[in-house]
Amino acid sequence: MTVWVDPPRWPAHGRLWSHLISDTSYGELHMFAEAVGIPRRGFEGDHYDIPQERYAEVVAAGAHEIEGTVLARILRDSGLRVPKRKGERPLATWRDPWPHITGPHRVDIIASPLPTPDASTTAAAVFVVDVAHRLLLVRSVARGTWGAPAGGREPGESAAACGARETWEETGLRLDPGVLRPCGYERVSLDPLAHRQARPELWPHRKNHIACFRVDLVDPGPAVAPRLDDVDAAGWFSVPEARARCAGEPWWPLVESLGL
Repeated sequence: MTVWVDPPRWPAHGRLWSHLISDTSYGELHMFAEAVGIPRRGFEGDHYDIPQERYAEVVAAGAHEIEGTVLARILRDSGLRVPKRKGERPLATWRDPWPHITGPHRVDIIASPLPTPDASTTAAAVFVVDVAHRLLLVRSVARGTWGAPAGGREPGESAAACGARETWEETGLRLDPGVLRPCGYERVSLDPLAHRQARPELWPHRKNHIACFRVDLVDPGPAVAPRLDDVDAAGWFSVPEARARCAGEPWWPLVESLGL
């Protein structure tokens, strides 16, 4: 188990930065960062950004110095690198979080203002926030858990139209697909065994995207109730109430990134 850091050569915000990684696990990386006093906000999904004035402190604490090109190769070969596009921010990565997927899989949670790749977008979720900063949640019958209105795309349906339809079916709230703003996505990557055993209508690709949208209402949230039987409850919840119900869900870091 090793933690690695490259020299501070990356300019941003008027200073130079280093990258701190683990070649073993995110858990090891978080433990090291916490021990040194590096705040969690410096985590960028697969590494910590380290300001130049803390470089010597990090090395003294046990991080191994290495050139940036080699560090990037170590991160890639470890399987811990989180691919992202410009303007995106990785928030979390989970290994095998969903029991309904048989076999190894990985879920990356990415904050992003960009649309997901259409061909691999299989589902959509919508975070609806009312003027009182309450979040609209529904309870799944199959899983017994709370979450945002969400579901799979129908043939010929856009991701935004899917999100609007699922919100209507699960809560009775009608939304114009045009008001749905991309705020991120869940990227579900299946290994070959998991892909062969997965339900093709749910996970048709080795890499699948669940598009996540945000909608801000200008009024208090109206009364809501499920219209179909795949959810058995719907309601508006303050952020602390929503956190108590959902903080253990893989997608929760995306809610935290919304700044509610």
